[in-house]
This record gives sequence, structure tokens and C-alpha cells, in this order.
Amino acid sequence: MNNLIHNWQHLPGHMKPYIFQIGDFQLRYYGLMYIVAFATVYLLSVYRLKREDFPYSKNDVENYLMWAVIGLLLGARLGYVLFYNFSYYAAYPLEIIMPFSLRGGFHITGLAGMSYHGGLIGVVIAGALFCRKYKINIWQFSEFLIPSIPLGYTFGRLGNFINGELYGRATTVPWGMYFPLDAARQLRHASQLYEALLEGVLLFIILWGLRRKSPFDGFLLSLYLAGYGLVRFFIEFFREPDAQIGFLFGMVTMGQVLCLLMMLIGAAVFFVRRNKISHS
Repeated sequence: MNNLIHNWQHLPGHMKPYIFQIGDFQLRYYGLMYIVAFATVYLLSVYRLKREDFPYSKNDVENYLMWAVIGLLLGARLGYVLFYNFSYYAAYPLEIIMPFSLRGGFHITGLAGMSYHGGLIGVVIAGALFCRKYKINIWQFSEFLIPSIPLGYTFGRLGNFINGELYGRATTVPWGMYFPLDAARQLRHASQLYEALLEGVLLFIILWGLRRKSPFDGFLLSLYLAGYGLVRFFIEFFREPDAQIGFLFGMVTMGQVLCLLMMLIGAAVFFVRRNKISHS
């Protein structure tokens, strides 16, 4: 076998992208992975409360995650609408709040049409509102939460892989794969797995290893923003651009533009927080 070519929807014993199906309704693994991701962040946060010195309670973590779930879902959906497919949703605005196509019938494909960068904005806003309501220092709270977050993304990307979506560009590498949703039927990079390993596992290892060595509040947040932006910018060279957008200019994608902004914000947080601590 010259290439590790896979198509799990046509091989015996393959893993289907849904847990069960009733008629046209499908409960997909991708939706389940969101639950696993938040459960991972919760368990790691509780672990830190038990082993490290933080002025938070288990109840604080549970309350925050409720806010974060709402912020993530709203932000990710609106981010996708604004950043990736505004013209379509301007024509079909009801589909912004519906998990299925009005023109394609009731067929839930998971949490399709979600933007990571929009979700990040939603979580940040939810976190700011949460900290304001409960009078929690947002910079200290971010130091507590950030190291756990990347591992949650790992499961989200695995959900993308099982769903067969967000696949990579055409390739001839020996580990290329075929994806059922690819109408062109080309061998492609499994970019979802690249993201799971680099955005998830690698970034988690770095941040988790530095969690007790942070020089100032806001450092881990700045490192996360810059680190994720850098890794995702690189992976975008292997990921298939969104069909409705393609390349913005040259070989640059919308995801890379958003990642550049993310890295700049990360750098700004680093210098502003470091200067404020040094002058206090």
C-alpha cells in the first residue's frame, strides 16, 4: 500500500461521524466533543484548586464554565457569520440561529458553521463580564484558567476529524487521507489532526509546564494568544481554505489574517502587563 489512504465511511468497521441517527436527525461526535472539551478544562481546573494556591472555589469554576459555554457558542456562531460567510447569512438570516439549512431540510451535522476566533472573542467577553459581576481580578483568573484550555481544543479537532470536515489541502504525502465530504476525491492533509497535536497537545504542554513560573498576571494569556496564533498560522498552509472565501490575497487565508491579529494582541498584552507590573 503506497499511501495510508483512508475513507472510514467505506471501509468495514469504520467509525461513523454520528453516535446515533433517527430519521434525518443525527447526534454527532463533534457535539459530544464540545462536552468533553469543557469537562477536560473543568477537571484540570479543579485539580489546580486542590494542588495549588488560588482564591477560587469549585463553584466559581462551575459558574464560569456556564458563562463560557454561552460565550463560546454565541461568539463562534456570530464569528463564522461575520468573518467567513456574511453574504450568505445576510440573504438567509434565520439560519444564523438554526443548526440546519432551511433549504436542505432538518439535517443536523454537528455544530457546523463555527469560528474559533469568534468563539475566543465570545469567551473573553463572557469572562470579563463574569469577573466584573463576581469582583474577580480578570488577569489573575486568566492565569488560573489558561493552562487547561488548549487540551480541550484537542477534542474539538478530533471531532472535526471524525466529522470528516475542515480537511486539509491536496497532497501526495504518504500519510494523506481521503475525506467523504471532499467532492474532488483527492488525497489530503489530515489538518484536523495537525491542529489537535499542535494547537492542543503541544500548546497545553508548554502552558501547563509554565503555569507555576509565570512572571506576572497576564503572561500566560499573552503566551497563549501569540502561541496559538503562530501555530494556527502555520497549519493554515496545510488546511483547505473555506470554499466561499478562498484566498484573500496571494496564499493568505482569512484564518491567517485573524491569527496575525491574535499574535499582535498577545504581544500587546505581554508588553502592557509587563510594563504595568514593573512600574507598580
